[in-house]
Amino acid sequence: MPPTILKIGGSVLTEKTDTPTPKPSAIERCAAEIASYHPSADNPLILIHGAGSFGHPQAKKHDSPDGFTNSGIIEIHRSVTLLNELVVDALIENNVPAAPVHPFGCTVADAARIIEMQTAPIALMLARNIVPVLHGDVVMDSALGASIISGDQIVPYLATQFGASRIGFGTAVDGVIADGKVVPEITPETFEAVRSHIHGSEGTDVTGGMLGKVRELLGIDIDSYIFSAAKPGMIAGFLSGDEPGTRITKTGNRPVVSMPETSQIPTDSGNMQ
Repeated sequence: MPPTILKIGGSVLTEKTDTPTPKPSAIERCAAEIASYHPSADNPLILIHGAGSFGHPQAKKHDSPDGFTNSGIIEIHRSVTLLNELVVDALIENNVPAAPVHPFGCTVADAARIIEMQTAPIALMLARNIVPVLHGDVVMDSALGASIISGDQIVPYLATQFGASRIGFGTAVDGVIADGKVVPEITPETFEAVRSHIHGSEGTDVTGGMLGKVRELLGIDIDSYIFSAAKPGMIAGFLSGDEPGTRITKTGNRPVVSMPETSQIPTDSGNMQ
């Protein structure tokens, strides 16, 4: 069975602060909603989460024209793994057989784009009813020495490798929003009309914000949904087959809305996506 891929934004799981600050109640709620899906070998799930305040401030702190130092690489990676541990612990407490997969140890990038990720262990985990839990991370980079690889980039990479059935991006907002309303659907043909209304994150985000999400998802031919994971029940609804928020697709079938002259889109801020 092709897996479902769910990504939960760092701004859902952490506070917008300059120091690592989790949202324990949000982490627990998200884990409980995932548990209601009953992931299994016949119902496989790959989970990816952002780093929020466990990653972005650290990456910004160590960013320099000469790249990351070794101490910076280690500090960033150790910080993001702390949040990953909290997420995995919450899943296990809700009887989800989850295990961490740290991109730092299995991924190589070139100019901040993934060129290689060891996916065989993930395939074997899925076959054994284990939910792999990945996250935005710092990885070794053949051009830059080291770079940040976002969860938003990991999602389409794994979706292509495993032929995912559907993708969900749980953010802190209801979807891509223009003129105060959720844009129901974005396709390659309508992207340019929507693009000018997509703005950067409100918090510290080193990985591209909402615009980065849309661009990554338009690059693959798998229906994807950007929705609010901050609202109770939305993750469970998506996993049970609902089509919440904004649909990103190669071929459109939702109502088309015209874009206003000027508007700003709130974004899923603070996400090492």
